[in-house]
Amino acid sequence: MKIIILAGGYGTRISEESQIKPKPMVEIGNKPILWHIMKIYSYYGFNDFIICLGYKGNIIKEYFDHYFLNEADIMFDFSLGVKQIKVLPGKTIEPWKVTLIDTGLNTLTGGRIKRIKHLINNETFMVTYGDGVSDININSLLEFHKSHKKTITLTAVKPLPRFGAIVLDKNIVKTFREKSEQDEQWVSAGFFVMEPKIFEYLQDDYTVLEATPLEQLSLKGEVMAYKHTGFFYPMDKLSDKIYLENLWQTGKAPWKLWKELNE
Repeated sequence: MKIIILAGGYGTRISEESQIKPKPMVEIGNKPILWHIMKIYSYYGFNDFIICLGYKGNIIKEYFDHYFLNEADIMFDFSLGVKQIKVLPGKTIEPWKVTLIDTGLNTLTGGRIKRIKHLINNETFMVTYGDGVSDININSLLEFHKSHKKTITLTAVKPLPRFGAIVLDKNIVKTFREKSEQDEQWVSAGFFVMEPKIFEYLQDDYTVLEATPLEQLSLKGEVMAYKHTGFFYPMDKLSDKIYLENLWQTGKAPWKLWKELNE
């Protein structure tokens, strides 16, 4: 199953970092947060990624272009007067297939998904944002999606009160609205599962996934919420990066479900 990661936004609220790199490339523990997100999916055996690029997308392309070289043990042999490169055994690299698609500098979330329709092959797929980490059980999320046979499953959490709220009737998403300080409602954390029918609701580059498409589908009872009561945290501001970095450095990062490949 393919996983789409939305990685094209400007990241203006973390401009201290995003002036020189796209937000998904901001590092936690010397690894881009994009890498952390991919490791979450990979832990559950999902390794086929489509990354929707936009702002400074060339930096993400360059990262993966050099990924194998930087992560593997390499021998350079110049003894014959030419450069020969040999990958040494013993070190395992993630079995990722990574498709990098330029989906436009100013394209909005729904428009980015629409642009990669040709890569989906009319199959169920997953989508998430390139800036949030969680200890979500991807297998349980998929089982829930298969059980209700609706168009969309989103992951609902109860995070900090700065996010917009979704109104639920049991697990059915009824509507979307702003969240107040006193609000106890759930909010969308991404980590979507989608059926190809979603493309019927994505009009153009200016389609905001979280607006008309999800609102229209929710009115038809086609959006379900997988309630995740564990850890979820988005890296929206510099203070968020510092918080996540502290969790990682102290060995308390809840989203680190995996062991390092070469431990």
